Amino acid sequence: MEHTYRLVISCPDRVGIVAKVSNFLSTYNGWITEASHHSDFQSGWFFMRHEIKASSIPFGLDQFRAAFEPIAKEFNMNWHIADSAQPKKVILMCSKESHCVADLLHRWHSKELNAEIVAVISNHDDLRRMVDWHDIPYHHIPVSKENKDEAFAQVDGLFQQYEADVVVLARYMQILPSELCAKYAGKVINIHHSFLPSFAGARPYHQAYSRGVKLIGATCHYVTQDLDEGPIIEQDVIRITHSDSIEDMVRLGKDVEKNVLARGLRSHIEDRVITYENKTVVFD
Repeated sequence: MEHTYRLVISCPDRVGIVAKVSNFLSTYNGWITEASHHSDFQSGWFFMRHEIKASSIPFGLDQFRAAFEPIAKEFNMNWHIADSAQPKKVILMCSKESHCVADLLHRWHSKELNAEIVAVISNHDDLRRMVDWHDIPYHHIPVSKENKDEAFAQVDGLFQQYEADVVVLARYMQILPSELCAKYAGKVINIHHSFLPSFAGARPYHQAYSRGVKLIGATCHYVTQDLDEGPIIEQDVIRITHSDSIEDMVRLGKDVEKNVLARGLRSHIEDRVITYENKTVVFD
C-alpha cells in the first residue's frame, strides 16, 4: 500500500482555494496521488481531500502542520492531515448478534481493513470465543437499569485506555448515554436497518413483512444524542418480493447491514468522510 499523507479540508467556498493548496504542495515537491473536491452551493462550503505521496515531502507531519497553518487561517479552514502508515485504533461493541462483528474481524484478519482492532466490548459474553480466536481483548460489561452509570463509566475508561480513534457499534443493543455521544462526537459509528423510523421497536422484519415491503436496507451513521439521526455515512438496499419469508428478510437484512457497516468504516478510517452540520461528504 502506497504510503501517503491525507489532507482533509472544509471551509467557506471562495476563489483560489485549490490553487493555494496546490501551490503549497508544489513548493515542497508534493506528489498528489488522489484529489477530490466538492462545492455545496446551498451552504456555501467547500470540501477537499488530497492524498500526497509521503516520500515526496521533505518533512514530517508536525512540520507540515506548521507550514500549512497560515493558509488554513487565511481561508478559515477546518482541516487535518493523517498518515496512512498509522492505522486508526478501532474498538468494536456488540451484543449477541454476531454477523457484523464477525464480518469486521474477518476483514481485519485478512488485511482488507487498514486499521488496528484493539478491543471488543460487549454487554453479553456470547461472542467471547470468536473474539479470543483473533487474540483481541474481550471486555464483558453487563448493562442493566441499576448499573447503567457504572457500566458506561467502565466503557468510557476503556475508550481512553485504548486511545480509540473510532468506536463501531456492531449491533450493540444498548443506547450510549448522551454524555458519551457528545464526548466522542464523530468517532462512534452505528448500523441500523433502514426500516427506522417506519418500523421502530421490536420485531421490525415482522412488521415489514406484514406491510408487504419491497425493499429492505441498512444505514451506517455517526452516533449523536438524537437516536439514529446522526450524519449518514453509507446506505444500501436490496429488493425483495412477496415470495420472501420473514426468515429470508432477516438473512438478506443481515447481509446488507454488514456490507454497509464495512464500507462506512472503511470510508472513515481512510479519512474520506467530512461531516458538516448533520450530513456528510464522502469521497470515493
